[in-house]
Amino acid sequence: MVGRLRAAVESTGAKGFGAFAGLHPLDDHRLLAASTDGVGTKLMLARKRGRLRDCGADLAAHCINDVVTTGADPLMMLDYVAANTIDLSEVADLVDGAAEVCRTAGVALVGGETAELPGTYREGELDFAGTCVGIVDRDKLIDGSTVVPGDLILGFPSAGIHANGFTLARKVLETEDYDGPDLLAPTRLYLDVARSLRGRAKAFAHITGGGIVGNLPRVLPEGCSPEISWNAWERLPVFDWLGRHVAEEEMRRVFNLGIGWCAVVAEAQPGEIVIGRIV
Repeated sequence: MVGRLRAAVESTGAKGFGAFAGLHPLDDHRLLAASTDGVGTKLMLARKRGRLRDCGADLAAHCINDVVTTGADPLMMLDYVAANTIDLSEVADLVDGAAEVCRTAGVALVGGETAELPGTYREGELDFAGTCVGIVDRDKLIDGSTVVPGDLILGFPSAGIHANGFTLARKVLETEDYDGPDLLAPTRLYLDVARSLRGRAKAFAHITGGGIVGNLPRVLPEGCSPEISWNAWERLPVFDWLGRHVAEEEMRRVFNLGIGWCAVVAEAQPGEIVIGRIV
């Protein structure tokens, strides 16, 4: 699909198609960074378990994290709620959860759209998506262009599954129930992590759908690949539960497996978790 859409997108003057955030020049010195995403089928499970506020937090953290991979400071966010029938309390939970993360990140939730679409969504179902916009100086842009073989990959823990892989997780729930806190824990916000690594990090990757193997290569230059040491960190209990029903290869392709954010650096500092290297 990316290949099919690339020509149309790049014909508009867009650069960096396929990265976590798109970039557009604001002036000679600064770039706007923007990203759009959604919570996906996690909403279906969270709604049944009364956890929609956490899904609001998921959306804001997910979109902000994507923008932050460029080294940008997030500025503002918009959201979109759609449902078969709008339930005020459910929409309020989603927006309240997003607003809480936005306040933490210093991001203005400037507006959005609410749509009631009974011809599109099944009864009782809803969708939640959003867009975040940030700004970065050209000379502070983090784009992976300076990554070389021998660089190290740092891993930063996730809070759980985050917001990707729930179609498969819901399938596993049909075989074995699980109610640990790491199942529906909202996506961790990595803004402070990213800011602490500015000046050292050559690339950032937000580990979402596709896992480490699907996301880290997106920010590496041609000829460079990640070599991951899969035993370098301890997995959360939710992944042990999933691992009883899902093959390891598929687990790596679908879930973050306990690492929600990666940074590529020349050298590691004491206390940092090195999960691999660039080859």
